[in-house]
Amino acid sequence: MTRPRGWLDRKRALWRARTTARDAGSVFLSQRRVYILPTRAGLGFAALLLVLLVGSVNYNLGLGFGLTFVAGACAVVDMVQTTRNLAGLVLSAGRAPAVFAGEDAPFELRVENPTRLARYAVWIDVEHVAEPRQAVDVTAGATTALVLRASTQARGWMRAPRVRLSTQFPLGLFRAWSWWQPDSRALVYPFPEQDAPPLPMLGRPSPDGAGSTGSDDFAGVRNYQPGDALRHLAWRQIARLDPALGGPLVTKHFEGGTVDDLELDFDALPPHLDVELRLARMTRWVLEAEQRALPYAFRLGRIRYDTGLGTAHEAACLRALALYGIAEDAA
Repeated sequence: MTRPRGWLDRKRALWRARTTARDAGSVFLSQRRVYILPTRAGLGFAALLLVLLVGSVNYNLGLGFGLTFVAGACAVVDMVQTTRNLAGLVLSAGRAPAVFAGEDAPFELRVENPTRLARYAVWIDVEHVAEPRQAVDVTAGATTALVLRASTQARGWMRAPRVRLSTQFPLGLFRAWSWWQPDSRALVYPFPEQDAPPLPMLGRPSPDGAGSTGSDDFAGVRNYQPGDALRHLAWRQIARLDPALGGPLVTKHFEGGTVDDLELDFDALPPHLDVELRLARMTRWVLEAEQRALPYAFRLGRIRYDTGLGTAHEAACLRALALYGIAEDAA
């Protein structure tokens, strides 16, 4: 029993892949892409109709024939309406923010209803979920957005999983469904190392004498310049001069100090470490440097980023770590 079932599952997976292979950009769900079968309630209703028909034939019941045919007509109408509840929708992919490996990647999806027929109870979820978790109602001429989440395991590009849309509206006698492959992908960063060593700080002489070491070599005060650290402000002199009365701000001046350079170099890490562990350590250092507002340079193979700080610098470094050794267009 296992072999035939496994063969059937593989055939179904291959068929789904072929059906959604050309999905790119916005996808229109035509009636040819909507499939329908009776539910358990629908099979029970069919058995009831059969009993009514047999009883009406045996006892020649005119009202029985009328009831059977009316109920059968309602089932046919329900089958048509269930199919129409999916057919005609336009599907498109939205944003897919970057995440760290092990987190759930959010994929934004948009469902547009360009027709005059409102759609109700359209269930949407990824194909591997047995029971769909989200349902949307799309009024006539409106667009609804939702977010589906998929688990991540490895760094790099992650393609959006195949999506299954289904509905049993209005009576629940039939279940219509369709498949869609969103044209979207999310970038997965390496997961940061939990117990990473401290940042690799390097000291160098400071031209103005202010820095993390040698700051006890006080050389006097000078006028405040934009960019001076607040901790170097000479508060006693400022209190005497009273800036509110027109006195200037002054800052302490040191001699012989050093400042810390921060360079995150992949090749400088111990070579015996696993590549993924080194990437995880670099990821942790990038996040820590950004959190502490410490400008840092970045070195990863041929990628060289000068000393910088900020969202764009952080995103560029994390992207380089996520795609290290992976083709840019691989998904």
